[in-house]
Amino acid sequence: MKTLKFKLYQHKRNRFLKRSINAAGVIYNHCIALHKRYYRMWGKHLNCGKLQAHIAKIRKRNPFWQSVGSQAVQDVCQRIEKAYQLFFKHNKKGVRPPGFKKVKKYKSFTLKQAGYKFLGSNRVKIGQKVYQYWKSREIEGKVKTLTIKRTPLGELFLVVVVDDCFEPEVKSTTGNIAGFDFGLKTFLTCSDGTTIVSPQFLKQSLNAIKIANRHHSKKLKGSSNRERARKNLARAHEDIANRRTDWFWKLAHDLTDRFDVLCFETLNLKGMKRLWGRKVSDLALRDFLDILEWVASKLGKQVVYIDQWYPSSKICSCCGHVLESLDLSVREWRCPVCQSVNGRDENAAKNIQTVGASMVGLGDVRQSETAIAV
Repeated sequence: MKTLKFKLYQHKRNRFLKRSINAAGVIYNHCIALHKRYYRMWGKHLNCGKLQAHIAKIRKRNPFWQSVGSQAVQDVCQRIEKAYQLFFKHNKKGVRPPGFKKVKKYKSFTLKQAGYKFLGSNRVKIGQKVYQYWKSREIEGKVKTLTIKRTPLGELFLVVVVDDCFEPEVKSTTGNIAGFDFGLKTFLTCSDGTTIVSPQFLKQSLNAIKIANRHHSKKLKGSSNRERARKNLARAHEDIANRRTDWFWKLAHDLTDRFDVLCFETLNLKGMKRLWGRKVSDLALRDFLDILEWVASKLGKQVVYIDQWYPSSKICSCCGHVLESLDLSVREWRCPVCQSVNGRDENAAKNIQTVGASMVGLGDVRQSETAIAV
């Protein structure tokens, strides 16, 4: 599957799409209320099929709900079902059940087989109305779903999922393999000794965010000035996200041009956020890895992950000696066996490279049973 995103032209008819998103938000909250009521009465989870049939009957009597297509209503029920299944599976890890959402903050609705039609050029028919969008690329493949997404600024985007028949082959263009260690001071430390420092976009714009937030909180609730201040705040956050994403894409292309196999360590990012908070969120390692995996799959490169419990920092990359303990504050240590001086991050990157190479058959290393590859 491949996802394409296009921005809709600003037009007064866009209010119909925004009205449909609001209606989808109302239906979502109604379904959440039914789930909670059903559990209080019967002590069981409400089946998704029963919920869809019940909502379909109510929708026939409610003109406002009919502004959303029937398949979009089914998708709302399926979203809730998926959220509950994740809650049942990972509730011990802190995952919470789905709750009510503000209708104004509800983001999107999804159409599957019906309810839309691409008319050629840059036009799409949704419901009974035709909309134009910025066609930045051709839509190749069979369209599976179409999602209308609303941003906090009120802009609308088309998110198109197509069935991509392209099957990339693993290519070897550089013959290089590298391991990378994630850190707070240094975004990535490469096994070849180079370091990549994150610009920390949120930290750069923190003063602007504070000023915009202060202006928003001082405005009278419900006034046009408060809405204008809210948009200014949302625009500041969107600018940070766009700059970070742009940097991620450029970095991903740079790394895939330099290396054929890229090895990373699986990390508990949620636990790291509890310890170091905003800084881990600002670095956004998971978002970067998602982009890197996409670029690597298109170029035929490999991204390998080793287990988070592999002691990459405590193993000497020269002789393989394993330390019993290594405090986090120790950034450099001397091996008691071979007397080599190991920098914590660079040593970990070299060990990650060694274990990753053993996973793809490019080398052999002890303790490689803890590594995983995707």
